[in-house]
Amino acid sequence: MKNVMKKATKYCAVFLVLAILAAFGCSKLSQENYDNLSVGMDYQEVIEILGDPDECKSVLNAKNCIWGDSSKNITIKIVADKVVFLSSTGLN
Repeated sequence: MKNVMKKATKYCAVFLVLAILAAFGCSKLSQENYDNLSVGMDYQEVIEILGDPDECKSVLNAKNCIWGDSSKNITIKIVADKVVFLSSTGLN
């Protein structure tokens, strides 16, 4: 019974560490990812780098998409599925 409890405790600890890394260590909102973006890039390429946006507003053939929140974000304007403008706030 002791071995079962030790194994269970070990698995729980490993799971907890992985969960913490997934939550905090793998943010796609980074200066490195921002530096990989460029004007003229396809929207699908942006999705491959940043994942799905947190917010996207569309008007006609243009989109304004935001990844993140008001204190830390990447904002990209897209026309005809191409990046035409990008900016960032709070990336370190």
